[in-house]
Amino acid sequence: MIVTDEEIYRRPGPGTQPGYLHLPYKATLKRAPTQPLVKLPHTLSETTGFSPGADWVVPGAEDLTRQHGGAPIGERIVVVGRVLDENGRPLRRTLVEIWQANAAGRYLHGNDNHDAPLDPNFTGCGHTLTDDEGRYRFVTIRPGAYPWRNHPNAWRPSHIHFSLFGPSFLTRLITQMYFPGDPLLATDPIFNCVSDERARDRLIAGFDWEATRPEWALGFRFDIVLRGRNWTPMENLSHGE
Repeated sequence: MIVTDEEIYRRPGPGTQPGYLHLPYKATLKRAPTQPLVKLPHTLSETTGFSPGADWVVPGAEDLTRQHGGAPIGERIVVVGRVLDENGRPLRRTLVEIWQANAAGRYLHGNDNHDAPLDPNFTGCGHTLTDDEGRYRFVTIRPGAYPWRNHPNAWRPSHIHFSLFGPSFLTRLITQMYFPGDPLLATDPIFNCVSDERARDRLIAGFDWEATRPEWALGFRFDIVLRGRNWTPMENLSHGE
């Protein structure tokens, strides 16, 4: 069987990954590089490092609604998906982490001074390993929107942060999952850092009947593709478009 270059690597198109500088997103004005990047050679510790496995996973960490003595406040949801390579093959035993605001739109973080209540039964963090088919599953609470002072009357849409680890720390990738039909998406500078509409749409989860549990929780599907033309936009990855 002859494998073509196109099958080996499907190059992403322009605008499918966030650029370093996006003027409506004010934080990028301070952190975007103003000079050409200097490529530094990787050392052995950067290219190998740890390999996440079952010993990295805390039992029950994938269910953010059962990490404390009582149930958190808010709409319970199930989030499922697969982690895939550019050819649709599953990424097995990939460490997937999530973190998010609670149902009132507040993070359990010292820098979050949003005038919204904290939930003593919701920390907002979880993790799991993908299975042999690249599948993951989380049970959590639908996060609330919150103000963030980027511009007048700025509100972030409901979202969940995702972090994926490869064979070393340098291969960590970070993205965000949004919810379908959210009216705040149209005005959110972070979501709109991705100029390609089809790539932006890959950040929006789909409603999933199979993951939905009767009289218990709605289900959402968020598949994550690493590399290629269907690459999921990543916050810490840029091609400088």
